[in-house]
Amino acid sequence: MKIQMVDLITQYERIKPEIDAAIQRVIDSGQFIMGKEVYVFEKALARYLKTSHAIGCASGTDALQIALMALGVAAGDEVITTPFTFVATVETIVLLGAKPVFVDVEEDTLNIDPSKIGQAITKKTKVIIPVHLYGQPAEMDPILEIARKHGLSIVEDAAQAIGAEYRGRRVGGIGDIGCISFFPSKNLGAFGDAGMMVTNNSELAERLRLISLHGAKMKYSHDVVGLNSRLDTIQAAILNTKLKYLEEWHEARRRTAARYDELLKDSGVSLPHVRPYNRHIFHQYTIRVKNRDGLLKYLKSKEIPHAIYYPVPLHLQPAYKRLGYREGDFPISERLAKEVLSLPMHTELTVAQLEYIATAVREFVQENVVVS
Repeated sequence: MKIQMVDLITQYERIKPEIDAAIQRVIDSGQFIMGKEVYVFEKALARYLKTSHAIGCASGTDALQIALMALGVAAGDEVITTPFTFVATVETIVLLGAKPVFVDVEEDTLNIDPSKIGQAITKKTKVIIPVHLYGQPAEMDPILEIARKHGLSIVEDAAQAIGAEYRGRRVGGIGDIGCISFFPSKNLGAFGDAGMMVTNNSELAERLRLISLHGAKMKYSHDVVGLNSRLDTIQAAILNTKLKYLEEWHEARRRTAARYDELLKDSGVSLPHVRPYNRHIFHQYTIRVKNRDGLLKYLKSKEIPHAIYYPVPLHLQPAYKRLGYREGDFPISERLAKEVLSLPMHTELTVAQLEYIATAVREFVQENVVVS
């Protein structure tokens, strides 16, 4: 049985005429940089996320860096975030000369633990970056309360969570700035790198756009230090075409997750925990097992794709040794890094494929007494 971890080809083939027509329109226009499709998509995405502004950029990583720049993060500042995330969340902080300050995650959601943020705040703290990992929202209300109390800004890393909801509010528009990735494998994926920043603050929106366009309001007139980080017109056209299907795709993923839950119930693995007031959009379906390496080998023998997000927490990565953290500093993140395993998750999975995957997991657990 042929199973894909992410099936981008079949998804494209389902809407091929629309995608091809959108690409051709851009080619015919000759407006490959900042063409009208960019602004059309920005407005459409702002409506979808219920934010006042959306500003395109070249990638989700650039979105994070530009957001921090817009908030004035610079050398000597501190930014609080989680060590259990993709490296982009932290490398953008370091590239600006600021210091990442890590806070461990919650055992159930795998997102940053608000109860531990307060003790990490110092006079140098400027921003908190909660990450909505795997598509489940972080616990935003207490994070907002902490930020207000200490006069801090919030940048939401919503790279994996476009369309996810926390207590009825779509993530990205809850904090000061939300950062989104359209990496091809995301729920809403481009045909290359692409990103977006969203905000309800008009002054921040103007600054975000300014920074993304070389710091210039007018050609050859540069008001601030900026970047060359524009959303390509072709990518915008593709994304705007796909946006109309996003809710349908979210629901397909949620049904797939529910089916996984049913098939893996009482199997001996730990299933994703979803808080009742959250809308999880399942960018990943991630289980936890003690004997992960054994399960990996077994799945490989069954030709079942899988992935680990993420095998080494950021405070233990060689690139960030200079921050001074050591093994044992964030025990939950460190334990998760040894236990998490993401199973295939996309809109094209069939019932037969899900049953095959779940059967393999259950077989290994029963034969090897895996206890999570």
